Amino acid sequence: MITIHTIKELREHVSNARQAGKVIGFVPTMGNLHAGHISLVERAKKECDFIVSSIFVNPLQFNDKSDLQRYPRTLPNDQEQLTAAHCDLLFAPDVDEMYPHGQDEQSIVHVPVVSAGLCGGSRPGHFDGVSTVVTKLFNQVLPDNAYFGEKDFQQVAVIRKMVSDLCMPVNVVTVPTARADDGLALSSRNGYLSTDERELAVGLYKTLNEIAAELHQGLALESVIEGAIRRLNSRGFKTDYIEVRDASDLSTVTSISTGTQEIVILAAAFLGNARLIDNMVVTLNRGIV
Repeated sequence: MITIHTIKELREHVSNARQAGKVIGFVPTMGNLHAGHISLVERAKKECDFIVSSIFVNPLQFNDKSDLQRYPRTLPNDQEQLTAAHCDLLFAPDVDEMYPHGQDEQSIVHVPVVSAGLCGGSRPGHFDGVSTVVTKLFNQVLPDNAYFGEKDFQQVAVIRKMVSDLCMPVNVVTVPTARADDGLALSSRNGYLSTDERELAVGLYKTLNEIAAELHQGLALESVIEGAIRRLNSRGFKTDYIEVRDASDLSTVTSISTGTQEIVILAAAFLGNARLIDNMVVTLNRGIV
């Protein structure tokens, strides 16, 4: 694997690959890689000929500067993992390379509607930062396919809408959430958990499963969510949000209708110094009573 740090080098390598007739797959990350990231590379290897990954801790998407400062930078270990996964090219720019005129003068890409609420409500400006940096990376890499994990469900929705609205010739591919043996969604932020907190962390996934089971039983949505928040808090978490949305467009679901309905349960909660997110897509089929 070759590691490069400038846009000029990136474009040269990508141009050579494209001229050779190769299908280009792209896996953007912020580093501190885990098995979930590597599963994206592995999926890309199955579908593409030339795999590019990026590692860039994007300051535009951090509304909490202390969170930005403590985000782990683990480039040597990340390079080892990507090499083992047979990634072809790693783009690891610094902030000045990505924002040469400064962050305050950077044009911002705003994706309306799907970026509102949920993590967008809890982290103002976060998705503007995400959509801006992904737009820049797409323009730099010009991938055929770009790979994202389903754990970041709202982020994927934002990127899909951005690609559609701006007519970007990129196929957005999602990969199922990678989980630990106990069900905890793998995340770079899991490293913030103490040993005791790590044992409690699976409570978020358990809560999602409980919500799904109760909705399948036909219980009222409002009471299900209220009970879930109480249980999650009793498990040591501080709930940020638990919501049910339409899985196709993230529109708000206020009640469960009769017939077949695909919904997504989304949750975010604090446990110690970590803010954890997870989701579960559920297909409900309620008959007419």
